[in-house]
Amino acid sequence: MSAPKHPHETGLLICIFLLNAIEFLQGGMITFASGPILGEIGASPEEFTFATAVYAVVAIAAISKQRWIIERIGWRGFVQASVVVFVIGAALCASSDSFPQYLGGRVVMGLGGGPFLTSARLIVQLIPPSPRRFRGILAFAGGLAIGNGSAPLLASLAVSHGDWSGIFVLLAAMAILAAVVASFTLPNQLVPAEKRSQAHPLMTLVMMGGAFLILYALLRASYDFYADAMPLVLAVLVGAGALLYFAMHQHGHERPLLVMKRLMIPRYLTGMAVFTLGYMVLGANNYMLPVLMQGGLGFPWEVIGQVQTAGLIVAAPTFAVMAMILKKNQSAKKFYVTGFTFLTLSGLVLMRLNPEAGLWSDVWPGIAIYGAFITPVMVTTALHSFMDLQGDEVAFANGQQLKNMLSQFGVSLGIAGAALGLQWRSSEHLSVLLQRFNGDDAAFSHAAGQLGEQFASSHGAQAPMAAIASLAQQLNQQAVLLSSLDYFGFLVALGVAGALLMMAQRVLK
Repeated sequence: MSAPKHPHETGLLICIFLLNAIEFLQGGMITFASGPILGEIGASPEEFTFATAVYAVVAIAAISKQRWIIERIGWRGFVQASVVVFVIGAALCASSDSFPQYLGGRVVMGLGGGPFLTSARLIVQLIPPSPRRFRGILAFAGGLAIGNGSAPLLASLAVSHGDWSGIFVLLAAMAILAAVVASFTLPNQLVPAEKRSQAHPLMTLVMMGGAFLILYALLRASYDFYADAMPLVLAVLVGAGALLYFAMHQHGHERPLLVMKRLMIPRYLTGMAVFTLGYMVLGANNYMLPVLMQGGLGFPWEVIGQVQTAGLIVAAPTFAVMAMILKKNQSAKKFYVTGFTFLTLSGLVLMRLNPEAGLWSDVWPGIAIYGAFITPVMVTTALHSFMDLQGDEVAFANGQQLKNMLSQFGVSLGIAGAALGLQWRSSEHLSVLLQRFNGDDAAFSHAAGQLGEQFASSHGAQAPMAAIASLAQQLNQQAVLLSSLDYFGFLVALGVAGALLMMAQRVLK
């Protein structure tokens, strides 16, 4: 007997793919193109950090309310409304010529697009329980691999053609297509009033306040931590207290917004820890790879997008191989160990680079191995974390919501950690390098003399100053490169620790 088939299965698969791809595309493209966007809207890095934190908090709030809204307007209405809001936000961002308008656009995008990832995963559950549901997982994983992998290339193409707003136009077009398909495929049944969750508006505000304090403090730390650490540490502690209070309130409530009590399962909690770590690595690498290639090795911005995409897209064929193995053996441990081994190898390749490294011959292999890390770890966690929740529709949905709320934290924490580490290591390396940046050092004097002769015809009397400025630029580039290599050395340690830990654990088998 053939497995039952949903009457609109193809449409469901398209929705799943598009909604998930949009989530990973927008995160990757906006992070990669942050520099050009900053210049176009006249924003400072600190303001862009503020926008990142605000977007994440709004997205977390929207995700927390997702099931509450679906209970009242149905799946079809929810996706349609989300897309309308998201497109309005994208239009505001695309037409921005100032930071306030861009910030407003990102807030609106977060309200509409924050739940896209959760929606994609929950739509998989609309496919009848059978082997055919695995097609939904394939579509979901394909959106992750292709969205995350193609983001750098698409962002670099948009900016190199002088139209950074094309990033938001593409996102809006994909969202509109998803809404059109959803209009013909998604159900619109409502949940009876007596079974609906409660809104908990005050607790939602507490959660949002706590999330904002933590995220903004951590993102801001890359600018202010060494100068004024105490307020930032205090903000993190207060924010953590607010989130803990929210969790305890939800755990003890009879009709909570999120059924925390039913999620206190070892398999689920372990999976959430792995997910958060995975998203932290994702955010940190999205930040550090352009720093390495452009700031450390000096390659053109347009070219590094091609190399980064060519490496990250390896996640797609990796999943194709993984899918074939899953049909015969779904045990998790081998995928986790393989994934963290890939992370270790990626760090080993990238930490051994030198100033003469070639993009395709030396850098690309390391990025490609990292691309192979993403799929085994993230997809395996998605498959195994929710096994004990399959028979509880509400707990499964709330578990997905909480997971994707943590993903917003994870990405932001990864970016903040990478930026803070870069600042710390750059200052350390720069202080050592500066010891030789003086006229008493023979190598410095020789290099300055040679450059001065080269600049004499074009700069005249200013040639010595131009030579020193050029050497200072090279000095900063060397500090950035050394700091980047330190980061990828840290990834080696993380990969080894992750592989050993996943070999020893007995929860995600």
